[in-house]
Amino acid sequence: MRDLRLVIFDCDGVLVDSERISNGVFCSMLNDLGLSLTVEDMFRHFVGLSMPQCVELITEVLGRPPSQDFVATLRERTEVALRAEVSAMPGVTEVLNIIQVPFCVASSGNHEKIRLTLGATGLLEKFGNRIYSVVDVEKPKPAPDIFLYAARQMTVDPADCVVIEDTPTGVRAGVAAGMYVLGFCANTPDYRLKEAGADAVFADMRLLPALLQSASQPLIAADEPQTARR
Repeated sequence: MRDLRLVIFDCDGVLVDSERISNGVFCSMLNDLGLSLTVEDMFRHFVGLSMPQCVELITEVLGRPPSQDFVATLRERTEVALRAEVSAMPGVTEVLNIIQVPFCVASSGNHEKIRLTLGATGLLEKFGNRIYSVVDVEKPKPAPDIFLYAARQMTVDPADCVVIEDTPTGVRAGVAAGMYVLGFCANTPDYRLKEAGADAVFADMRLLPALLQSASQPLIAADEPQTARR
């Protein structure tokens, strides 16, 4: 069994229930550009990609790049929607209060968006400065850069890390980093995460502590107070 010493969480769709909100705004703006897409299409083709990767895909499908203010407008509209609607994924707060090993965030979003969603859901204080963004590294997921960066910052060997991801792109990044990967399939078909290389999949965040225990030496101290390690 691995000696798991660090849990690395993706943010959107894992810690915060933001994907349908963000992608609803995104989908509406793409429809305005003339692309006939549904929110389900967004989950299949865009979720898990960085914004530059999304712009590349839009340009390929549209046959031309979106307007120069497209990304700025998208971020503004998304921020308004997230502030009004975002919530923590069910069970996340309880799980973070149980895990007795260090944990951090490594996301394809920028720092502003990560802190916005974690702050709006009351999760920000649980992570402190242990927040890592795609803007901190050279290559986005599915490259392993963001996860390897998080491990270096936390001074943990990649082999001792477990990644919690909800997209095939993120799963592939975790696998490429040489980490143990748990696919969170609350919003993504489990077979897509398995095909991407997830070591196991689960749909209820409350199952995570048991999965961590089964994958490594005990990470949960049952006789300790259930408070998050900072």
